[in-house]
Amino acid sequence: MKETRTPWLDNYGDVPKTLDYFKGTMFDLVAEMAEKYPKYIAYDFMGSKTTYRDFVKNIELCARALKAIGVRENDKITICMPNSPQAIIMFYAVNLVGGIANMIHPLSSQNEIEFYIKESGSLYAITLDQFYGKFEAIRQNVNLANIIIASIKDALSPPLKAGYMLTDGKKIAKIPKDAPIIRWKRFLNYGRNYHWKYRADKKDTDPAVILYSGGTTGTTKGILLSNLNFNALSAQIIATNRIFRPGDKMLAAMPIFHGFGLGVSIHTMLTNGGRCILVPRFTPESYAKLIKKYQCNFIAGVPTLFEALLRQDCMKDADLSCLKGVFSGGDSLSVELKKKFDKFLYDHNSKIQIREGYGTTECVTASCLTPLHMSKEGSIGQPFPDTYYTIVEPGTTKELDYNTDGEICISGPTVMMEYINHPEETANTLQVHKDGRVWVHTGDLGYMDSEGFIYFKQRIKRMIITSGYNVYPSQIENILDAHEFVQMSCIIGVPDPLKMQKVKAFVMLKPGILPTEEKKELLFEYCRKNIAKYAMPYDIEFRETLPKTLVGKVNYRELEEEELKKKQVVVQ
Repeated sequence: MKETRTPWLDNYGDVPKTLDYFKGTMFDLVAEMAEKYPKYIAYDFMGSKTTYRDFVKNIELCARALKAIGVRENDKITICMPNSPQAIIMFYAVNLVGGIANMIHPLSSQNEIEFYIKESGSLYAITLDQFYGKFEAIRQNVNLANIIIASIKDALSPPLKAGYMLTDGKKIAKIPKDAPIIRWKRFLNYGRNYHWKYRADKKDTDPAVILYSGGTTGTTKGILLSNLNFNALSAQIIATNRIFRPGDKMLAAMPIFHGFGLGVSIHTMLTNGGRCILVPRFTPESYAKLIKKYQCNFIAGVPTLFEALLRQDCMKDADLSCLKGVFSGGDSLSVELKKKFDKFLYDHNSKIQIREGYGTTECVTASCLTPLHMSKEGSIGQPFPDTYYTIVEPGTTKELDYNTDGEICISGPTVMMEYINHPEETANTLQVHKDGRVWVHTGDLGYMDSEGFIYFKQRIKRMIITSGYNVYPSQIENILDAHEFVQMSCIIGVPDPLKMQKVKAFVMLKPGILPTEEKKELLFEYCRKNIAKYAMPYDIEFRETLPKTLVGKVNYRELEEEELKKKQVVVQ
């Protein structure tokens, strides 16, 4: 195994080779911060502030409420929420009672929500009132004992609540009075009347969270992660960012259902005395205004977000001297965009540069980061403490020489426990090498140089990344192919200056069905019901035939090349 810790230590003399990791649960670590910094602000939400002391009290009340409605140790609770107080309170309350938090995208289609609930075996769920319809539509198909309904207005101050109800609140369909749900306030009242034991006796190595990713095959898998996985990530991020101080502010706009948002922007902050600025829904313009309003110390996002910030008029006079760290992940940061954003930071009084990282949900999120005082063009940085990278010949465990392209493999304390319900996929992804370590085979192509810097090239597995979200072509093809009009479909990613890639569908209709605009609109309507908003095709192109490879598979690369040629013609 090529040892990458030595060059990292040369660049960071104050970063220890190995760290001592917290032995308790995620909640235990937050509670420790509340003891240490009780009056510090844990999070801000649309003008309201909550201290660490009150945050932990709210978690404990929520935990008692969970026990009151029948939640037991190891029960799965689906959290289908944006970044809001109720979401993070529930997340840590589930941990406190020994449950497992099943984190899903609130914009998921109802069919996807049904899949996530069934795949995880969730018995309980929490979502916002505006998403209730999707849960009600699948209620008879799943085994949910209770659905808890929260509302953004419940977390707002009285003046903001009134404004919310006159604007966004008016757009939300009313839930029937006899609907089989528990409203958030009523739910918490159950907790006030529960006086028995609610704290579970759990260890750092016990399972705690399920996040979703495509695994090595591009098929959605639930990734089971432990308390240690998250707490180790928290320690590693702080160890490699010695500029952090308790009380520092992180703009937490990356979503809580994603490892980047949950692990970096929220859990790392809340387990080190940091302050989260919770953003439930954002646009580049609102993101820019929040950076200025709160004078944030840390921001994290996908490359498309940083590109959009460059075009915000309100950022022209921004003073960014407050920034200590700007982190890019979720997709490759182009060299040109990095140069542009670094200049933007310099022109706005910042003394730092954007730092790129790399990771996979199989390791929670980031496991590699550009050092603070040293970077190499095109590199995604060096591994975190106790984290090792090696490059192997794809499909094997044979290690390759420096500067040789191969599959990126990762080993360390953030490596997942398993893919739930998929032992064969787990065995393919988690492999023991001859050094005795368990390695995640990422399915990504890259290389390592002799100084331990990692370079990401592309995904071996076929996957589209749009605005930082993973989109798996085979899933959308399966949905389209199930339509009565469709004979065969193929999904590709088309380069886009804002989203990096956007989704396009090629469809071959069944014999006798004519390709018309009416048919196209019917397919779009079908997609909107069955595909998450971020994964929706921007275009559906009808084809009489689809190109094939020599072995008879649909040649999606040929379609990708056609789209690239079209763009080149337009540019010329």
